[in-house]
Amino acid sequence: MESALDPHTAKALLEWQIELGATEAIGDVPVNRYADARTPATADAPPAREPAPRAGATAAAPAQDTEDDPVTEARAAAAAAGDLADLRTALAAFDRCDLKRGARNLVFADGNAQARVMIVGEAPGRDEDMQGKPFVGRAGRLLDRMLEAIGMARDAESAEHAVYITNVLPWRPPQNRDPKPEEIAMLRPFVQRHVELAAPRLVVLMGNISCQAGLGRRGITRLRGQWAEAYGRPALPMFHPAYLLRNPGAKREAWADLLELQARLREAP
Repeated sequence: MESALDPHTAKALLEWQIELGATEAIGDVPVNRYADARTPATADAPPAREPAPRAGATAAAPAQDTEDDPVTEARAAAAAAGDLADLRTALAAFDRCDLKRGARNLVFADGNAQARVMIVGEAPGRDEDMQGKPFVGRAGRLLDRMLEAIGMARDAESAEHAVYITNVLPWRPPQNRDPKPEEIAMLRPFVQRHVELAAPRLVVLMGNISCQAGLGRRGITRLRGQWAEAYGRPALPMFHPAYLLRNPGAKREAWADLLELQARLREAP
């Protein structure tokens, strides 16, 4: 018979799991996976058959799921927003995304909503979650320096030199994990409506998650620097500033993309 673990061994195993990142329960109650509650079917038992319908009877229609699809609900809520204030209110009231329950603040946008350039980032981090604004941590400070290098800023009063910033997700994922595909799909209608209401001339997709939401593709090292179309606007994929902090050697490509953005703005009427 297998002996029970002593307290010291159990504590060491728990600490080891925490180091691996297993810090969250995935169920409300423990599951005994050694117990088989199901009775195995016998090989000789014939498959069950449904009774034949009576003559003249009409086949019953399959049961319909009365609960609305969250993407459909998000699309309806976003479409009903007549301006950015309405959109923020609709997003704050949207309760179908579980990320909302674990976040401190809704991170909606920052900058000048009249700007010609709209930056779509990935998801809030710790600093953004605490302050309720996108790009305010180390990555945000690097982004501000990058924009300053081409004469732009989020706090510029002139729309010509301003930027407007938002994220694919308005709530911070736990432990800063990558957003799940279903979370991106659920909240994409709000991003689409956000772009429509702000009506920028150009969109910058910063990072893989932003490219996945806007273009349906990932692979930022291949996509960066190449103009595409996202949310009905010309879009330029770029490295996320957080990536540049981890990979300083990529700043050369980021600078080239900034110059490409600047050149495109000069060409635009």
